[in-house]
Amino acid sequence: MESVSSLLDSIAGVGRDARRGGYSRPVYSGAERELREWFEAAARQRGLSVETDRNGILWGWWDIPGMGRDGSLVTGSHLDSVPGGGAFDGPLGVASALAAVDILRGRGVQPNRPLAVAVFPEEEGSRFGVACLGSRLLTGAIDPDRARTLTDADGVSFAEASRAAGIDPAGLGRDEEALARIGDFIELHVEQGRGLIDEDSAVAVGSFVLGHGRWRLSVHGQGNHAGTTLMADRADPMVAAAQIVLAVREAARAEDGARATVGRLQPVPGGTNVIASRVDLWLDVRHPEDAVTAALIERIHGKAQKAAAFEGCSVTLTEESLSGTVHFDPALQRGLANSLGGVPVLPTGAGHDAAVLAGSVPSAMLYVRNPTGISHSPEEHVERDDADAGATALAGVLEDLL
Repeated sequence: MESVSSLLDSIAGVGRDARRGGYSRPVYSGAERELREWFEAAARQRGLSVETDRNGILWGWWDIPGMGRDGSLVTGSHLDSVPGGGAFDGPLGVASALAAVDILRGRGVQPNRPLAVAVFPEEEGSRFGVACLGSRLLTGAIDPDRARTLTDADGVSFAEASRAAGIDPAGLGRDEEALARIGDFIELHVEQGRGLIDEDSAVAVGSFVLGHGRWRLSVHGQGNHAGTTLMADRADPMVAAAQIVLAVREAARAEDGARATVGRLQPVPGGTNVIASRVDLWLDVRHPEDAVTAALIERIHGKAQKAAAFEGCSVTLTEESLSGTVHFDPALQRGLANSLGGVPVLPTGAGHDAAVLAGSVPSAMLYVRNPTGISHSPEEHVERDDADAGATALAGVLEDLL
């Protein structure tokens, strides 16, 4: 039986980012595809039958002879990362699921329904801009035509990337057959905050996921020569963009419980001696109340319009993705908490595939302590003992549900 840490150690060299630190494993990149191959090999080593569905989701099945797969118990997570991310966001859940299979087999558990380990593509949205794209396609939460036309920074469409990965883009979209196979879904994930540090616990059960979305603000100005254009003659979208970044912080600080972030800014054309003609800013906004999120976006948009107009520019706002606050299945949540003997029950501001699936199937989450409290960064961490505790907790939950 392999430990979670041993499984993660075996992929520690895949997708290292020498410039940013940590890992960059965008979906269907060489690194992420290597991780998918690793999963397939590890699943087959455990006697699981492996298949890839029409949305690019990987499944490792512990089948029951003579029994169909409808209503199966499913666990798993993702393998892609944000640029320069940590080693645990995503892979911890996949490695823990594989370790849990080892634990169940070691206990001689005879499941009364099939068990599957699933790996969802493009959870982070770091390549094509829409988070949880695989689970959104599976559940019909995104129009497949829109998904096919999403492009990455190099202009490669999701359809093209899917085809290169061996997936027919014509088949993308809601999959009723695959959804019927999920009776319950449990996702284990590294905690992306300080809740378990403060609770002094290795494991927690998830309660709800804050509503969140991504928007693109495009500030349009007048591109020109940096040396020949007088300061008084400029319509500089970069100056307006700087004011918008500050306005985003001001608006979020004024709303209790809100989080708003400009994590990416891209000037066009991007030359050092060029006044930009356009600047794109990507905005992430989150709040437990969906109405507050919507109102906050309106305020930010208004402030952005004023900042742009003051500089002789204009601004457009485009929604790229939006998910409302999601409460996990109450009965499943109580069952997990009871199974684990009263561990903490915590909300999170981080989005997950489990939250997308929760609208279609009973879903729940387990979190494993991150002693740094930092995620989406190379400083993200999980102690080996806590990783093992997480896999043991997951195995116990799965055994009770089986």
